[in-house]
This record gives sequence, structure tokens and C-alpha cells, in this order.
Amino acid sequence: MTAAALPAAPAQGRLALWLLFFGAVLISFSGIIVKLSELGPTATAFHRMFLALPVFWLWMAGEARSNRSALPANPGDWWLLAFCGLALAADLVVWHWSLHMTSVANATLLGNMAPIFVTLASWLLFGQRFSPLFLLGLALGILGVVLLVGISFDKGERPFLGDLLGIMAGAFYAAYLMLVARLRGRFSTATVMGISGVVTCVALLPVAYFSGEGLSPHSVQGWALLFALAWLSQVVGQGAIAWSLAHLPTALGVLSLLINPVAAALFAWPLLGERIGPIQGLGGAIVLASIFLARQGSIRNRGDK
Repeated sequence: MTAAALPAAPAQGRLALWLLFFGAVLISFSGIIVKLSELGPTATAFHRMFLALPVFWLWMAGEARSNRSALPANPGDWWLLAFCGLALAADLVVWHWSLHMTSVANATLLGNMAPIFVTLASWLLFGQRFSPLFLLGLALGILGVVLLVGISFDKGERPFLGDLLGIMAGAFYAAYLMLVARLRGRFSTATVMGISGVVTCVALLPVAYFSGEGLSPHSVQGWALLFALAWLSQVVGQGAIAWSLAHLPTALGVLSLLINPVAAALFAWPLLGERIGPIQGLGGAIVLASIFLARQGSIRNRGDK
């Protein structure tokens, strides 16, 4: 078995890759919004999902009226959706806490280690083989992110624990993306996001409550940030990513999400005055080259089957 778990027509694959890039750009704002939120990290994560659910439910209702929606018919699929929601809840909790304990750069870098976990899991659990070109692209992608965002071990309130949570976030996000890719082979984007999102909310609410975090922002600006996080990052961003994963090899799709820190760095320059130097520019260029190499390696694998 090769890395291409879900073959797609070339034109559809290109569209999926561009939509995945679009989704990654939108979720690149997440870290900044979490930092600016008036609520605690878990409460912010809860609202990110809770405010997004009505949109996914309306989307599901529209699909039902046009007979394009299919709900799970067996317990196994319901369990997969539940695990998908729990994986996302775990990812959001630990990554949001990581942002509050370590530097944004470290949290961004370590939270984007999902491609490594997906590649290892695909090899160990499913026996998938990857071409040398794909593995070279993976290695270059990680190197590019390190150069782009940098990494330090002494920044933040509790940097060691924050960095550890960042690594855990990358693992949970990898599990979430692999489950989404599998579920999208049978259900629509709205169904996957709408049903698993309920589980995510149910898991996040008690964690936020027992953490002593307030659940209501103090200002209109606070609510605006939460709606932006929910509708831009979760509905449009994660929705585009979920759709794309049905039409791309999972490992390639997850690796392509490394465009996220590249976009974050580009937006931080004009918005936050965080200038991109030569090293950061080189890192961004390496990330883009790594995605191209990984895609070429994935295409060759499909041709070798």
C-alpha cells in the first residue's frame, strides 16, 4: 500500500490542494486570536466550536433537503465521529494552554508536528510506504518551519510544560486529521464537522468550567474575536481542510498544512510589526519547496501502484 489512500482525479486533487492551502491560511490567525481573547484557553476553545455548530447544522439541513446528506447507519461510524470530536477537543485544550505557557513560536512549531505523527502512524499501523522524495519533503518541511518561527527553551511562564503540551497538541491534531480523512470517505464535510463538533463541545465545557474560566467575554470586541475564531478558523478554515482531505493522500494533506506557520509569519509582519528576516524568509521558501517535493513523491507513488 502506498501513501495515496484516497486516489483523486488530477484536476480535483489540484483543487483540493488549493482549498487546503486556503483553509491553512485562515487557521493561521488562530494563535493570535487565542492570545487576544478575553477568556481562558479552554473557554475560548469551547466557543470556537459552539459558535460554529449552528453553521454546520444549517449546512447539514440544506444537504438533507437536497438528498445529498447521509447520517451514520452503524455504531462503528458513530464511534469514529465521537473519537474525532474527542481528538479535536484534546488538541484544542492542550494547544491553547501551550500558547499561554510558552512562546507563540514554540507553540506554533510544536503544534505543527502533525505530519511526523501521521507519517509514523501510517507506516506503523497501516503499513503504508512512502517514496524517498516524499520523506525528503517531510524533512525539509520541518526544517523550514524551525527556521521560520525559531525555537527557544526559556520563553513563557512555564516553557518546558508549554513545549510538552505543544508536542501533545501535534499528536492529537494528527489523530484528528486521520479520522477526518477516513470519515470524509463516507460522509459529507458538514456531517463530519457538525456531529463530531457536538462531542468536542461536550468535552470542552466541563473542562472550562472546572478550570474556573469565565464563559462570557466582557466586551463586544471579545465576542467579535470569538465569532471570528469560530466562523473563519473553524467553519471556513477547518471545513475547507476537511473537504480537501477526502481528495488528497492523508500524509500529503497534513504536510501541506505547514503552509499555516508560513501564512502566520506573513500576516504578523504588517499586523504585529514582526519583521521577516532573511532566515525566516529562507525557512518559508523551504516549506513551500517541501510541499512541492512531497506532492511529486506522492504522485509517483500513485503511478507505481
